[in-house]
Amino acid sequence: MFNAILVEKDEAGYRASLKQVDETALPEGDVLVRVQYSTLNYKDALAITGKSPVVRKFPMVPGIDFVGTVEQSAHADFKVGDEVILNGWGVGETHWGGLAQKARVKGDWLIPLPQDMQPEHAMAIGTAGYTAMLCIMTLERHGVTPDKGDILVTGAAGGVGSIAVSILAKLGYRIVASTGRPDEADYLRSLGADEIIDRNTLSEPGKPLAKERWAAAVDSVGSHTLANVCAGMRYRGVVAACGLAQGMDFPSSVAPFILRSVTLAGIDSSHCPVPERKEAWRRLAAELDIAKLDQISTSIIGLSDTIANSQELLVGKVRGRIIVDVNK
Repeated sequence: MFNAILVEKDEAGYRASLKQVDETALPEGDVLVRVQYSTLNYKDALAITGKSPVVRKFPMVPGIDFVGTVEQSAHADFKVGDEVILNGWGVGETHWGGLAQKARVKGDWLIPLPQDMQPEHAMAIGTAGYTAMLCIMTLERHGVTPDKGDILVTGAAGGVGSIAVSILAKLGYRIVASTGRPDEADYLRSLGADEIIDRNTLSEPGKPLAKERWAAAVDSVGSHTLANVCAGMRYRGVVAACGLAQGMDFPSSVAPFILRSVTLAGIDSSHCPVPERKEAWRRLAAELDIAKLDQISTSIIGLSDTIANSQELLVGKVRGRIIVDVNK
């Protein structure tokens, strides 16, 4: 038996609770992992609260991330005792995820924990940090270098935004951080932001084209914010879009794309190919300042705390990252 957050839906309604689960209930997979840490992400909060139809099979263990140690393996790349990371691949949606003390998954979904990276640091980074690095790698592939101009990061006090600001600063970019929490200005400057703007300047309906301001952007917000970000890009600017905190809609026009040659690049972390995942994690291990990471990851909670913290996360009251010690 092991502890897990279990999401259920039946005649009694939709609910999430901490339960003891028999190992025989785990779904199919060729690697059994004893989980050490997971995380609480925006998608996990949606799954736990039922605010959005994230979960597609019931019952479900949420948790799109985990780090742990291999207990059993029939996969050629992994042996008992290996430390591994999982991000995405539909865990927590269609396959039981990381908010549990054990997980059985496909070995093809796992990558090795980078050498010299501590398990708790891997989950302080989690899908949020891994996604931030995928965004930065995309900007680089499109030729965005520090000399090109300012980089805008929206949702800057959140998980993706905080880590994006920290890495971009280390790489020498000038960063404009957008946030709806003015009290986080000092925190964002400590991560490396050069300028702070109020998210309200971007979140309302705007014009098809605005003043050219940014060479590139990392956007985790979507909706009107993403439309205004695109409208304010410089000629041949690049936007890496990875989130929908404001909404899934995109009320824009073709103007930024055909008049300024703006590139809108979508970032999918869930099904990203393994070689790119490994490169992202290699770079995170090399380029993310652990001291700043400790500032970003504000709390370590236990499994029993995830349900209450999900509500806080959805209403924007959480800064940075939440690590879940599944054995706490």
